[in-house]
Amino acid sequence: MRSSRVAALLCLCAAAASAQEIARQEYHQRREALRKQLTDGVFVMYGPGGGEGAPRDTNFQYLTGWDQPGSIILLTPAGETMFLPPRRPAAQENFTGRMAAATDENAARVTGFDQVLPTTQFEAQLLKELEKYPRLFTMTNAPYAARLRALVPMRELQDARLMLTRLRLKKSPAEIAMIERSTAVTVQGIKDMWRRFKPGLYEYQAAATLTFDILDNGCDGHAFSPIVGSGINATILHYSKNSRQMQAGELVVMDVGAQCGGYATDITRTAPVSGKFTPRQRELYEVVLGANKAVIAALKPGMIVAGGRNTPNSIDKIAFDYINTHGKDLKGEPLGKYLTHGVGHSVGLDVHDPQTPGPMAVEPGMVVTVEPGVYLPEEGIGIRVEDTVLITEDGAKVLTGAIPKEIADIEKIMAKK
Repeated sequence: MRSSRVAALLCLCAAAASAQEIARQEYHQRREALRKQLTDGVFVMYGPGGGEGAPRDTNFQYLTGWDQPGSIILLTPAGETMFLPPRRPAAQENFTGRMAAATDENAARVTGFDQVLPTTQFEAQLLKELEKYPRLFTMTNAPYAARLRALVPMRELQDARLMLTRLRLKKSPAEIAMIERSTAVTVQGIKDMWRRFKPGLYEYQAAATLTFDILDNGCDGHAFSPIVGSGINATILHYSKNSRQMQAGELVVMDVGAQCGGYATDITRTAPVSGKFTPRQRELYEVVLGANKAVIAALKPGMIVAGGRNTPNSIDKIAFDYINTHGKDLKGEPLGKYLTHGVGHSVGLDVHDPQTPGPMAVEPGMVVTVEPGVYLPEEGIGIRVEDTVLITEDGAKVLTGAIPKEIADIEKIMAKK
């Protein structure tokens, strides 16, 4: 037990060491790729506002790697500028820490932008650029869009969301390394959760075990609210109260993921509270696991994510067809109707990373989930098996393969408490 734990921690350290921060040059390349699409326009994006609990903007993070509140970026076909707010009074910085300012000698180096100006010059600079480039691109669904409309009422705002989505779909080697680090930490957390399982344990206690591993390994936190659903709660797709006491003989669905360096992972495993699957649980679990494997075996460039179960080459269809032709409910009817959600989505800076509208054909470099499941409230059984996978030139690489999903392997880990 001790030797395996030490080995696991060494693996985590290796993963952390290999996952370098995204280089400033890569952020510059991303902005350059966006600027090439502007041609006759300019692009404006406001960073997150100040204050505790301000939500992060992953599009802003993707383009800048910068999280200082109150920042603005302006991109044109010819160049890029970041605008920084003025320094706060010294008395306030005693609480918030010193912020970078445009007047700092190293402002261009620390931000990675060619030009850095104070936010007081933003409006004048924008109007100057609009004299050369007639179109104004921004995130038209963002709160600051109204501010831009008021500033240039005679210009129609162009929505830049699809341009950014297309850029974000394919992950760079550095991004994949970040996702792999998040995955390694989550894998260790799930194994530690399993070792704690016993009748009487509360769902929140299991979730707390994962929280410790995430923070202890220097990650940002959970990529999303952890789902630890036991018994009937396992049939609720986005259950996150985690307040129930686990009972002997039940299954627990754990849909969890760490966020490290800004990047998420997404893993779901289903395990028995008492350490052993019952015959019925085993029967149903093997159906879901078979669907998971069938989708992964078929995944390759050109396969469709978010296409629905009636779309040819869709992973939804593969999973549905497998589940619908394997196993029955208590009435002897096929299980397909108990798969009540889509089977995959993009993963990156967001656990549900942006996707192009409608059915999406995957390409090499994309990272997506494979997550079939069945949910039978009348039996008090919910089962989901989810992996995060990288699309390669001729197939798919499972990034979450270090966490077992075979029944024998799960029961073996749970026996070593």
